[in-house]
Amino acid sequence: MSSTVEFSYQTPSQIRHTPTFNELVLSHYTDIEELTHVPCFFHGGIIDPFLTAKALLTISKVVKSSFAPVPIALRDPIVSVGKEQMRFEGFSSCNGVYARLDVLSDAVAGEFIASGTTNVDFNEPMLNALNTVKKQDTLQLSLGSDGVTVETNGQTVTEKKVKLPKRWLQGLTSVQVYLSQMREVLTLNKLQTIQLFNQLPKGKISLPMYISYIAGRTHISPTAKAGGIKVGGMERLRLLDGLLPLLTGMSLYQGDDGESMAVVVHMPNLRLTLALSPESYRGFSGEGQILEKLGDVPVEYVHLFSQILQTNETFDLTNVSFEQDLSFDAVEQMSGSLSAMGLLGFDVYGGEHYYRRLPFNMEQILTLNPRFANAQKLKENQGVTIISHTPIETHATVQGTDTTHTVVIRQGRPQCTCYWFAKHQDKRGLCKHILAVKMKTSQWFA
Repeated sequence: MSSTVEFSYQTPSQIRHTPTFNELVLSHYTDIEELTHVPCFFHGGIIDPFLTAKALLTISKVVKSSFAPVPIALRDPIVSVGKEQMRFEGFSSCNGVYARLDVLSDAVAGEFIASGTTNVDFNEPMLNALNTVKKQDTLQLSLGSDGVTVETNGQTVTEKKVKLPKRWLQGLTSVQVYLSQMREVLTLNKLQTIQLFNQLPKGKISLPMYISYIAGRTHISPTAKAGGIKVGGMERLRLLDGLLPLLTGMSLYQGDDGESMAVVVHMPNLRLTLALSPESYRGFSGEGQILEKLGDVPVEYVHLFSQILQTNETFDLTNVSFEQDLSFDAVEQMSGSLSAMGLLGFDVYGGEHYYRRLPFNMEQILTLNPRFANAQKLKENQGVTIISHTPIETHATVQGTDTTHTVVIRQGRPQCTCYWFAKHQDKRGLCKHILAVKMKTSQWFA
């Protein structure tokens, strides 16, 4: 997708050196009006500056990487602040690798001044300075300026202007659905994790590989093993190399479809999640599984979540279902839709959703799924004809570009006669024809 989102930082992020300590000042920007004028979200000390610096550099390594033939460009991460912790999130330029660093409450000692989600400037001088942080150093962190911002005659200075591809934003919304469908497959201690990384290929691997744990050791093989995990584009795990001496262990996750996977790196008071798309050439933004979760979310549901939750607050869907007297299916459907709107993230380690609103204009976010928009047009333009519809089975015809397609949804399993469905089945999300039928029969918030 060629269109971009453009935003600016008034001042660059930097590390300020003083005789007694260093201060990491991260410049921020958000489209959300109520957060635009927040001068500082957090100010305080970092308990382990060396470890935190290495973890932040790993996030930078991810957002600067690309494993597909697309231009490489630095994409600044976003950070959610609240509930006494911070979460840094970012995507690779190719959209196939997602990373999130959870800075837990015991990792910092300071004041959480405001809650919210904002972009942060990761510029090269600041990253180079992070590389010089030593174990004996002390480091203060300010997310935003902790001083007074002065504006003269309505003039501001733009230090950095960023053009963010919308597919980057689209991947950031859709990856939460993938994470919510994963389960833990393997748990490795530090030695086992190092053994695993010693076996990783040095170059690019064109075929999927499998990680298994046999007789007390990790193994990498081109053939599947019982209890193992499939990894496409395995060389992408090399992004974590810099954390090997510092981690305490690693957990590996995969969905029931055996496609995308994730690892959680455990460190003292920090956790880093790395999610990989099924193959290096496939980005999370184009997979489309999130389309099945999308629906016309009742506006009162959005207001409900905004009222009962704060940024970074975790919650369990079952509890929300009971407490708000909603069916679990409705809450599950709503969680997928709210994730696509940027209102929810998912912590695969804790198995919980958390509330966070992406720092972008909501209208921009809602235009990120052209397949969903095309399905809406089919429904609105009378392109869908329902032949029969029962709780068990639905038959319909949908007008395509050159021909009419038949859609059958039997016991929740959809089929379509179009080329997209024949090629991808359910591996890349629903086609626009099935989506249109589901919209027409209101199979969203039933």
